[in-house]
Amino acid sequence: MEEKKVDVAIIGSGSAGLYALGKVKPSGKSFVLINGGEQGTTCARVGCMPSKALIQAAEDFHRCKILGRYGVEGHKALTLDTEEAIGHVQDLRDTFVDRVISNSTAHMSDEVFIEGYAKFVEPNLLDVDGLRIRAEKIIIATGSRPVMPKPWAAFGDRILTTDQLFEEEDLPESLAVIGLGVIGLEIGQSLARLGVDVTGFDMLETIGGLDDPEVAKAAIDIIGKDFPLYLGHGAEITEEDDKLRVTAGDKSVLVEKVLASLGRRPNLDNLQLENAGIELGENGMPAYNPQTMQIGNSAIFLAGDVNGDRPLLHEAGDEGRIAGFNATSDKIQAFQRKPPIAINFVDPNICHVGKRWSELDQETTVTGEVNLAPVGRALIMGKNKGIIRVYADKASGKLLGSEMICTKGENLAHLLAWCIQQDLTVGELLQMPFYHPVIEEALQAALYDLYGKVDQKNSSPITELRTVQ
Repeated sequence: MEEKKVDVAIIGSGSAGLYALGKVKPSGKSFVLINGGEQGTTCARVGCMPSKALIQAAEDFHRCKILGRYGVEGHKALTLDTEEAIGHVQDLRDTFVDRVISNSTAHMSDEVFIEGYAKFVEPNLLDVDGLRIRAEKIIIATGSRPVMPKPWAAFGDRILTTDQLFEEEDLPESLAVIGLGVIGLEIGQSLARLGVDVTGFDMLETIGGLDDPEVAKAAIDIIGKDFPLYLGHGAEITEEDDKLRVTAGDKSVLVEKVLASLGRRPNLDNLQLENAGIELGENGMPAYNPQTMQIGNSAIFLAGDVNGDRPLLHEAGDEGRIAGFNATSDKIQAFQRKPPIAINFVDPNICHVGKRWSELDQETTVTGEVNLAPVGRALIMGKNKGIIRVYADKASGKLLGSEMICTKGENLAHLLAWCIQQDLTVGELLQMPFYHPVIEEALQAALYDLYGKVDQKNSSPITELRTVQ
């Protein structure tokens, strides 16, 4: 059988695959980019971008309800055309997908962009629907798909995942969201604000991946005002007339549809990795180095959502670049990964930066916090709910991490991530400028609280300006 020979084969044209291509293409190495299924990244098609379009529509409509405080009359009579709203989201989604494709695979020849599903025949040999491709290095960037329990398939299109949600022509009257992580919370709150009768379920006692007990408590209280949250029990689904009954513990609701938001599963099943001599661990993943993206000592690299480690676009970008660099280099190079940052775009934002609460040594770590209730800018905005918690090493005063639920958390999280990457201390952060009145003043207050608990102080009072030498 004829074989096509290349230096590098990239499997998957999503974010990680395209970023890997960005390193492979200018290297002068021969390559192919292989993609099975829909083109366009997970972010553009079913993830970050359509969900943010939905969130924006929901937030704008929700804010109309408070116009009465400014003397606006008739705001209570405002209605929403849900078909028009979901159509707007789909139009934006299509725009984002088209942009991705037009800037990537649209102009690639059939010689280098191959559509079809790849599987391993040997460690360096792939089969793509009958076409054999022999590659010296192979990058797996096949992404992930939503988890769907097999028994739920019997309920047909009444069970939605994010892969189907943004294809709906209209919104259901009622919806149960099972799984209250990032996607479940964002979609649940948005649809509730657009008029859907939403009920949330999660077998954990927390939501949004929070493990700081104070932030988790605040989040449950705040988000629970948009739609009821039933926590601590696994959910079961049964059919009742033409609807679905969702039961968890002693709670039960009858709904038109269910959103299964149970996480995502790496797309490794059909690659036949055993033919490449790659063993999968108990978690269904091969052992790989997150600083090189190399699987063991093989010529195969793993990048993006497919590794299940940090399923975020900016992380997929970094991992794609690392994999692409190492796949085109004579020597494997390890790279320092950036501080973790995760943002849940519910209102108010839920954010995690750096070390999580569960990762901290409580004997050597101190915590500072501020409640958003008295913060002037937040009060003016009508968004003075939430809490910011920041963590530092007690002895050195070095900032370690943060969890928060607060308005404009998406901005504060970036500031803190940048500071953690620079190994700054709490005292050094407080010597930076803070404008008035801004939400950053809330962060300043949390840092002041934290500064009073660390041992390492600045050489001069933090309220004093630095002298000029």
